[in-house]
Amino acid sequence: MDGPSWLGAALFFGVQLRALWPVAAMEVHTSKEVNAVNGTNLRLKCTFSSTSPISQHLSVTWNFQPEDLSSHEPVFYYLKEPYKLTAGRFRDRVTWDGNIERHDVSIVIWNLQPTDNGTFTCQVKNPPDVDGTIGEVRLRVVQKVHFSEIHFLLVAIGSACVLMITVVTVVILCRHRRKKAQEKRIEGADEELKEKEKLKITEEKEASPLED
Repeated sequence: MDGPSWLGAALFFGVQLRALWPVAAMEVHTSKEVNAVNGTNLRLKCTFSSTSPISQHLSVTWNFQPEDLSSHEPVFYYLKEPYKLTAGRFRDRVTWDGNIERHDVSIVIWNLQPTDNGTFTCQVKNPPDVDGTIGEVRLRVVQKVHFSEIHFLLVAIGSACVLMITVVTVVILCRHRRKKAQEKRIEGADEELKEKEKLKITEEKEASPLED
């Protein structure tokens, strides 16, 4: 096979492969799984990349599927501006926190509840890029914060410091009491020695007339 024929066959084969496995024009990126504490607020981050310039008709759709895999529920919608829900569990609990120019379509969910456990989907359409990946993030709402290794390390260091301070304080108090006791013993011995000397002097005075 000569050069031009081989090149033509290769180009034709490449076109066929692109037809079989088309490249997604729109790609959406989210965290795979996030944990949050009950009663707190959470920012669900979602970004996108598109092969086309940002269109005025770009739309963002957030949906939610509970853990029981029941039907999807609307969470948020954006088309030129954010639209608030008029019904549903996320009514008055979701705010827009994105920036289209920076390809950021994130939202904030307020006052998380255990019933919010499930999967959130983020879909972006930027005409003519209307097909592509859909971002998914699984939310797990917990009742309390689980201590991480760093927390345990900080607690251990704090406990060690408190123990060291306590030991040093006890040693200082013991030494102080021992010193006080020793001073009292020395003072008592001095007093006893003085009393003995006084008694001896008195006895010597009393014995002097008898000798005369």
